[in-house]
Amino acid sequence: MLQQLSGLSSQRGASATSIVLFIIVLGVAAKLVIAIVPAQVGDYQLTKTLESQLKEANNNSVAANQFVEHVNKQLSINADYDTKAEDVFTFTNKKTGQLAIYKKYEKTNTLYGNVDIVNRFEGNIDAAAAE
Repeated sequence: MLQQLSGLSSQRGASATSIVLFIIVLGVAAKLVIAIVPAQVGDYQLTKTLESQLKEANNNSVAANQFVEHVNKQLSINADYDTKAEDVFTFTNKKTGQLAIYKKYEKTNTLYGNVDIVNRFEGNIDAAAAE
């Protein structure tokens, strides 16, 4: 009979503390995803835009300064008003028809209070990558 009572008093399922901890962990994970995923998608879109503009500029033998103007115009069309071409990339090759760039920039998103998530993006984009 004593064994039956001890068996009944043993816990079954999750405790209130474990449920609260699970909800907190789930909330932090969701906040991280919300802070990171849009920056990654934005970088993918920016890279595709730069690649297409670079391919077009090299095919049409456009000079470097005109390329920057075209990129800024395209960013404005895409409603990316906060991004300027001069802040996102530098030229690794300025020869007309052989333009190549090095993309390097950061996006900062607030996680909680004064805790920020900093996403850094960098990479080379040349005529071969733009094909």
